[in-house]
Amino acid sequence: MALFSRFALAAALLIAPAAYADARPSAKLVRCSEGDCLLIRGTRSSAAQTITINDRVVAASGGRGWKVRVPVAAVRGFASPFARTLDVAVVDAAGQVERRESVRLPVGLMGHTTELASLVVRAR
Repeated sequence: MALFSRFALAAALLIAPAAYADARPSAKLVRCSEGDCLLIRGTRSSAAQTITINDRVVAASGGRGWKVRVPVAAVRGFASPFARTLDVAVVDAAGQVERRESVRLPVGLMGHTTELASLVVRAR
């Protein structure tokens, strides 16, 4: 029985860092009524806390597990060109930042396209 309890304790200690890693906010591209949107999800300790993205307050739905849908046009408006991350913060009622994290954007979201007049490919 003592061996089982040691095994259970070791398993719990190994799983705990993985659970914390999943608590980081994430972003992915989704379809919404405005066209393409960025869906950002994360956790907070209380549903009364507000969420800011690049120091702009956004309306988050959900309780402790929150999510925000932001149109891609709006993201391009408050992020720098060629940005690879957004700054997401959980702010309490007193205005103090409880947690601030960088969220990776989907690859190429903030990039610009270049139209090619021609492309030459040579075989060797």
